[in-house]
Amino acid sequence: MSKRSLLFVVAMGVVGAAIVAIAIKSAPAQPAPVDHPTKGAPPAGQTYVGVKECSACHFKQYMAWKRTKHAKESFEILPEKYRTDASCLPCHTTGFGQASGYKDASSANLMGVACEACHGPGSKHAEIAKQYTNKKKLAPEEEKIVRDSIYLTLPYNVCVTCHVDKSHKEHPRYSKD
Repeated sequence: MSKRSLLFVVAMGVVGAAIVAIAIKSAPAQPAPVDHPTKGAPPAGQTYVGVKECSACHFKQYMAWKRTKHAKESFEILPEKYRTDASCLPCHTTGFGQASGYKDASSANLMGVACEACHGPGSKHAEIAKQYTNKKKLAPEEEKIVRDSIYLTLPYNVCVTCHVDKSHKEHPRYSKD
């Protein structure tokens, strides 16, 4: 490859990176909803139940989650003075700002980024699934009823909401100064 061609490729890469950076920076705080992976949407009016309730049926997933930074560090990493800061809690707890979401230390089962941070509140899912607790294998119709009572993932890019939008730019720990 000639020197000129290499310079052109590098320049195009820089321009492309700049376009992506501008697009990310100008993206809305809450990405637009997308179609839910399953048909329909979970029942309305659900409340947060907390990770212990989820682990009763999803123990294998719970144990895998327990080893992640979302479980171990997302709340504990906050210095004490930020543990009541409303600008920090939406990303470091589950359901903060929602009626049944994280409020304070009394709602310890919603500290950190737990199941319902990605799947949405699970009260009706837990209620519907309880009728099948004695079965080892659900019939396809039963499995559809249970699965349709909670989001596979919320209908927007929930990861981006915290990992790109906030990204601690204003936080002294993460600033470049």
